[in-house]
Amino acid sequence: MATYAIGDIQGCHSEFLQLLELCGFSKSRDRLWLVGDLINRGPDSLAVLRFVRDLADSAIVVLGNHDLHLLMRSAGYGRANAEDTLDAVLAAPDRQALIDWLRAQPLMHVEADYAMVHAGLLPQWSVAEAQELAAEVSAALRAPDYTAFLANMWGSKPDHWSADLRGWERLRVVVNAMTRLRFCSANGVMDFHAKGPAHSGPDGFMPWFAVPGRRSASHTLVCGHWSALGFMQQPGLIALDSGCLWGGSLTAFRLEDQRVFQLSCPARSTAGA
Repeated sequence: MATYAIGDIQGCHSEFLQLLELCGFSKSRDRLWLVGDLINRGPDSLAVLRFVRDLADSAIVVLGNHDLHLLMRSAGYGRANAEDTLDAVLAAPDRQALIDWLRAQPLMHVEADYAMVHAGLLPQWSVAEAQELAAEVSAALRAPDYTAFLANMWGSKPDHWSADLRGWERLRVVVNAMTRLRFCSANGVMDFHAKGPAHSGPDGFMPWFAVPGRRSASHTLVCGHWSALGFMQQPGLIALDSGCLWGGSLTAFRLEDQRVFQLSCPARSTAGA
């Protein structure tokens, strides 16, 4: 059995299937770890959702910001963006089944010495603490009244963690860190504007994975979200968003032997991530 961690697909169904063929992936034998942002901006989000759902236990998915955007749109919250390519999903006859499957996916997956999350973790959080916080968000997404959470989920405040946070603000910080984080300060204040390379953060901010003393350094973090990084492997980090949507590549990383598979992709969008 092999485990392939794959970067942001964002509706690029054809490229996804080509990468699986390149890897030699077998549904009966292997597993996929998908770092979130399965959908949006690319041409065939509906096909990606159906394909991944039908993989059942052969795929482990964590939610990304675009996946959450779809959940909000489906519930009538948030605003449509000009670059969205979600209409086919929202009009699909199996829309509700897909939405229910998607909201049942976690924000974080931990196995052995690996922890997978879409964007990143705040420096104050150990992996165990982050798991507990991710579970709080999952409980809200899976609750019968989950739309109340979706109505209050989005927003950039608070921009830092405090154990005293309660209610929607507490869950919002967790969502923002795990699905939107790129740069933060040494004490965990998040910046939500800078999207450039790792050296291009605002004064006083650094890549979340470069914060000295980061408590999640006990594990290797597998993530996506940050296409300007490209594929990056360093101690404690495997970053997999290599910009398939923008004409970069779609990347798979085989955990067992650290082999990298990459498929060159045509540009599907020129908008920001």
